[in-house]
Amino acid sequence: MFLVFTVSVFLILISSFEMINQLNKGIALLVLVALFFASCNENNTPEPFVPTPYEIEIPYGFPTILNIPADNPMTVEGIELGRYLFYDERLSGRTHPDSLMTCATCHRQKRAFEAGVDHPDFPGGHPIGLSGLKTHHVMLPMINLVWNTSGYGWNGFLYPDNPDEDMRNIEDFVRLTVFAKDEIDGDTTRIVNLFQSLNGYPDLFLKAFGSNNITFTNIEKAIAQFVRTLISANSKFDKYLRGEVQLSQSEINGFVLFTTEEGADCFHCHGGSGNPMFTTHLFYNNGKDTEFTDPMDRYLISNDPMDHGAYKATTLRNIAVQGPFMHDGRFETLEEVIEFYSHAVLMSPYVNPLMHHVNDGGVQLTPTEKEDLLNFIRTLHDEEFLTNPEFSKPDKFPDEG
Repeated sequence: MFLVFTVSVFLILISSFEMINQLNKGIALLVLVALFFASCNENNTPEPFVPTPYEIEIPYGFPTILNIPADNPMTVEGIELGRYLFYDERLSGRTHPDSLMTCATCHRQKRAFEAGVDHPDFPGGHPIGLSGLKTHHVMLPMINLVWNTSGYGWNGFLYPDNPDEDMRNIEDFVRLTVFAKDEIDGDTTRIVNLFQSLNGYPDLFLKAFGSNNITFTNIEKAIAQFVRTLISANSKFDKYLRGEVQLSQSEINGFVLFTTEEGADCFHCHGGSGNPMFTTHLFYNNGKDTEFTDPMDRYLISNDPMDHGAYKATTLRNIAVQGPFMHDGRFETLEEVIEFYSHAVLMSPYVNPLMHHVNDGGVQLTPTEKEDLLNFIRTLHDEEFLTNPEFSKPDKFPDEG
């Protein structure tokens, strides 16, 4: 419309040149040029940046239903931002070297995003927050969480259909971790103000969420997007299922033990070839104790008396690098775990019915069977996941040029 008006003005000016000699033609032309470019600028306003959709490639044999909230769709830009925030220790809202902490402080890639028994700052692999308090439990790994729909945490206190809207998903876990005194012990206002002041970050938020005005809600969303990309699906056992490699006889024997009630009886809680997660994501009292005083077990969530002493069955993918084991980190090695299930399971009124061998104290594996089972479990090791540069700490952060 404005361009039509400009052309009309041009025609009027041309005819006027012959009639009005005192009009300076040079000035008229300058006016015309200014009007023309003004019309061009008005009609060519840059479109707002639209984030690039990111589609998770579902591995062979994996479920097709993904836990991605409708208000936080996956985007290339959101994942990139989330990776920076996951590793940037200023997520504590502080800059002093003694007050830095972020997700990766505890969740180390080489330990399947757990702390690991060899963590330099956490004796025995039990995380300690900035306040000096220990976390209530040890850690769960960050593996294939995009397929978890039954609850996050050892007791599943975060679950998608929770009536408490602030306790539903990974996004909420980020916020709770930042608030927790035994973890980051942060303040959202301080965190937002800090990242708003760091060169490069506002532009990344603009690209990911359409605004360079940083909010903590968008911090949560970006980190959650990154965490949902942490997918492990290329272990030796995955390659075996795809027909790419063969298992040794010991590994096959271990697989049979794993998937039979007469053997090690692992599959009820941890799945098998038909459950590539190697966890049901459900909660079990597995016979570790006879007295239950932990206020943070599954009973807190379900109010079902049978859930005293029940905790999530963690995934066995990359389990060999995840120690310490169990919710309280009581076992340091897989050999200790297998020994427990073989000979040290305890009866109580609350032990899960799937613990079929509790009356015998365990599955009573022989030394050879223990070795075979361990060899099979080691086929779930995915070195690609543990070293994937897309999951690793960035070489530099946005404000570092």
